[in-house]
Amino acid sequence: MSAALLGRLTSPAVRTRLGTLGGVAILAVLLWRLDTGPLLEGLRRIDGPALLAGIGIGLVTTVFSAWRWALVARGIGIRLPLGAAVADYYRALFLNAALPGGVLGDVHRAVRHGRSAGDMGRGVRAVVLERTAGQVALFAVGALVLVSMPSPVLGAVRQAVPVAGLGLVGACAVVLAVRMNRAPGRKERAGARRGVFAAAREALLSLRNDSRRCWSRPS
Repeated sequence: MSAALLGRLTSPAVRTRLGTLGGVAILAVLLWRLDTGPLLEGLRRIDGPALLAGIGIGLVTTVFSAWRWALVARGIGIRLPLGAAVADYYRALFLNAALPGGVLGDVHRAVRHGRSAGDMGRGVRAVVLERTAGQVALFAVGALVLVSMPSPVLGAVRQAVPVAGLGLVGACAVVLAVRMNRAPGRKERAGARRGVFAAAREALLSLRNDSRRCWSRPS
């Protein structure tokens, strides 16, 4: 009887219900511990068009982020349907916002995808590469906006750009020198790192190529 009860408790349907109850419990604790006055006041000030615009923007950005994740996963050789990626991404966003640390949702989707794909290592690498690609794109767009749009920090940013560029060149030179003078006993670890970098390069190139094919399709 205990084995049957344990099997029933670990079934996918029960886990889904427990996950839903856990999310509701987290929201209840947050509302209990925090003052709800500012939240209710903010909700009263939101009108219908603004709410719909926010939902639409969130939907578009989440779908594109999940699509990026699916492309990266396919680039390193594991399957991830877009529908499942969107659902897991929404769950991860909620967990990142509700739990301390801001990354537990990404950890959850990495472990969940790795288990479902039967390859935990690739599942984790897919999430890490997807998040890295997103952060790089965000930093690139932010830097472009800072150096091109009028702002109180525009002058300081333009003065810092040459210094940052020289620092990047120096860091690349140091890395190159270290690689050229690596001890022979470290070749195995270097080979493992090259394998990881090769997988990352393949995934990101797949992301770029698939994105180009998408945008080049005739409407």
